[in-house]
Amino acid sequence: MDIRTATRFGKRLWTGGFLAFGGFHPEPADSVPDLECGRPARTLLVIGNAGAAMWTAFQQAPEARDGVADPLDRYTRRVLLEVAHEFSLGALFPFDGAPWFPFAEWARKAGGFSPSPMGLLAHHRYGPWAGFRAAFISTDRSGTFAAQALPGPCTSCTKKPCITTCPAGALSLSGYDVPLCRGYLAANPDASCHRGCLARRACPVGTDFNQPDEMAAFHMRAFLG
Repeated sequence: MDIRTATRFGKRLWTGGFLAFGGFHPEPADSVPDLECGRPARTLLVIGNAGAAMWTAFQQAPEARDGVADPLDRYTRRVLLEVAHEFSLGALFPFDGAPWFPFAEWARKAGGFSPSPMGLLAHHRYGPWAGFRAAFISTDRSGTFAAQALPGPCTSCTKKPCITTCPAGALSLSGYDVPLCRGYLAANPDASCHRGCLARRACPVGTDFNQPDEMAAFHMRAFLG
């Protein structure tokens, strides 16, 4: 992509509430599939969202009101397939089921991310509010990806307020106890956690990209099934 095309690409993503976190040039160990044409992928871009932009765009979309299951996933697929087609890219989605793609590994290779006690990756700019929505792949080798040299924020965080804030005690240096979290939420239907994870909100990184309450509650309902 030349600069003009890259600028148009970024604006097109942002119209739907999405952004590119970065990318890399795949190697065989990265488990990146070939494109539908059978040619190998030479560039991968990690596509996602942060903050309220995607939720705002989704709320205006037909998927938000049609009453069919998985509205946000369907919105994501429709919009990002349109972008992929416009720029002659392949698209892979984390919610497609088998085959399972290693999105977390791809994001870490793209740079700027680190594992967090919350069981998700935190971004050096967006903190724990970076969500992975797709990966775009191309037969062209393009981009220099300076972000690959950037570390994520959790490795240098000493206070770790995410751990101390969790009312369920589900977070520790050993990791995230999902059953304990679910059990606390089930036993406490009025807990403020139902309107968004308090541990995520306690993270000092990326506070400008905190999810709106309605969006956070939507994801919490999805988490609880």
